[in-house]
Amino acid sequence: MTSNRRWWALGALVLSLLTFGFDATILNVALPNLAVALNADIAQLQWMIDAYVLVLAGLLLPAGALGDRFGRKAFLLTGLALFGGASVLASYAGDASTVIAARALMGVGAAILTPVTAAVIPTLFPREERAKAIAFLAIGLGAGVPLGPIIGGYLLNHFWWGSVFLVNVPVVLLAIVAVAALVPESKDPTPRRIDVVGGLLSTAGLVAFVYGVISAPERGWTSLPVIATTLGGIVLLAAFMAWERRVAEPMIDLRLFGRPRFLWGSVAGTVASFGMFGLFFVLPQYLQAVRGIDALGTGVRLLPMMAGLIVGARVSERIVTRLGSRGPIAAGLWLIAAALAVGALTGADSGNGFVAAWLSVTGLGVGLALAPAMDAVLGELPPERSGSGAALTMALRQVGAALGVALLGSLAAAVYTGQLDRDAVLPPVAAEASRDSVAGAVAVATRLGDAALAVDARLAFASAMSVVLLACAVVAAAGALGVQAGLRRPKPEAADGVDVAPGRRRLTESTR
Repeated sequence: MTSNRRWWALGALVLSLLTFGFDATILNVALPNLAVALNADIAQLQWMIDAYVLVLAGLLLPAGALGDRFGRKAFLLTGLALFGGASVLASYAGDASTVIAARALMGVGAAILTPVTAAVIPTLFPREERAKAIAFLAIGLGAGVPLGPIIGGYLLNHFWWGSVFLVNVPVVLLAIVAVAALVPESKDPTPRRIDVVGGLLSTAGLVAFVYGVISAPERGWTSLPVIATTLGGIVLLAAFMAWERRVAEPMIDLRLFGRPRFLWGSVAGTVASFGMFGLFFVLPQYLQAVRGIDALGTGVRLLPMMAGLIVGARVSERIVTRLGSRGPIAAGLWLIAAALAVGALTGADSGNGFVAAWLSVTGLGVGLALAPAMDAVLGELPPERSGSGAALTMALRQVGAALGVALLGSLAAAVYTGQLDRDAVLPPVAAEASRDSVAGAVAVATRLGDAALAVDARLAFASAMSVVLLACAVVAAAGALGVQAGLRRPKPEAADGVDVAPGRRRLTESTR
């Protein structure tokens, strides 16, 4: 394939991920409209989000392995078609149940797109161009996150609620045409037998574990359903790992974790996802409920992070080409830690410039860390097994994101309710609404004309966000220390036992 054609093919892949990226956040803006239009209760609104997350998490590993076996281009086209078709179904749904079903089907499409898109990169680009290609891929994935609220806010101001789903369709159609015309087919030339048991165990384990985690903030971490599903998921995942170690042709080669580049590249991606999704959980609430900014304005104020991410990703590919991945990954995580620690100083009356400054540095760190982390992972995978390997690290990142929202959401709720001490002067229903969320407290204060309650709620949530950002900073710093220590020691090639494609240069320098 010619050089120009390779880069046009990359453009098609970036377009595919851009759709996936902004869909991850666009629904949050539309939930109030869906509640009114479809008469959906809180549980149904929650399932519109959870159905997508659970299916995505559960199917990542089988989708990556099946893409290796049956052809990545064919799987990409299938994933895009499912995503686009489900978007149309959601757009014209007449009830909440149909939207939930459509979101689950979108999760199937996303589970295919995420690992298979990354898996195509090693088959398209030689090693010297791979870092640059991955940087563009990371930009496409990251750019969609702040675009979601912007696009959603604009559409809801001008069209009906279904437009937030229908907007996916033209992008998907363009991506299908581009992938069909530009991306070559690639697959494992000697495919292994389908690991049905491994697929079932991994899917059931990930779904159960992620469901337990995302249910915990609402039900409580000590509730029986949360304990049962979380522990059940852990048991199933342990059984999956035991099975993969003993079966002759495993779906996932767990010996990859014996390679420092794969291990710490995966850890870095998981840590960054933990922090990013924790940040995106609290910051929109701060901007909307504390600062009084609408959804469109909230999305606009997230753009500095996207700008920082773009700069960081472009800088990282130059550094990786010359010095290897260890330096930019560690530096990116340290930048994330420092920026979030500064962000913890944000108060209820902080200016837009201050928030934009630490957000842009956070984005710079994310771009600097994520692209080299993905490059480190893909560099350890034989091209014929790149789908299953990419799916493994993507699954870890999805679990990290779910844990980030759940753990940090619980932490934010505990700090917020601990500082909001006005229950004694409020009617019981109003007191409960105030404890549930800062948006609920502000709504109660407006209805009751209680300005002091509104001030208390805003100050309490600002404190909660500060604690969450500090927790994210600590996790990022721990990840940076781990990368610096773990990537320092080379691992002898003879000991890792991971298959490498014939003629492919082995990487013996774990600091590269």
